[in-house]
Amino acid sequence: MLNVVLVEPEIPNNTGNIGRLCVGTESRLHLIHPFGFVINDKNLKRSGLDYWVHLDVTEYQNVEEWIQQIPDHSRVFLMSSHSDKSYLENDFQDGDWLVFGKESVGLSATFMARFENHLTIPMSPLIRSFNIANSVAFVVGEAKRQIGLKK
Repeated sequence: MLNVVLVEPEIPNNTGNIGRLCVGTESRLHLIHPFGFVINDKNLKRSGLDYWVHLDVTEYQNVEEWIQQIPDHSRVFLMSSHSDKSYLENDFQDGDWLVFGKESVGLSATFMARFENHLTIPMSPLIRSFNIANSVAFVVGEAKRQIGLKK
């Protein structure tokens, strides 16, 4: 099972879509506070997520709380438009941690410095970044493909 981590998500519709993706791919969702919204039925229903009850989700009050429960920091992969290594060049394994930053600014330099594995999604120079829900779908899809090939 993959672990999808959203650090300080800001937009409920994105989080709802990512939660739906996690249910569909049997991945765990980890949400690190503070959020730019309140998790409630109103916000989640806006993104069509009537399966939140099926989602394996854990909330953390801060980054430190999340970091303390990671068994192997070498399997944590931070997604950043500032990385040189493509997620397509990475060898994913079951249980990996795929970390995405807040929609407006991504992951901070301080957060990035805490882990060694930084990946990017190749994109046209005409855009700054992809929508976070699309980014999660790209990376989870590739990781699931690789894990399936290894079985």
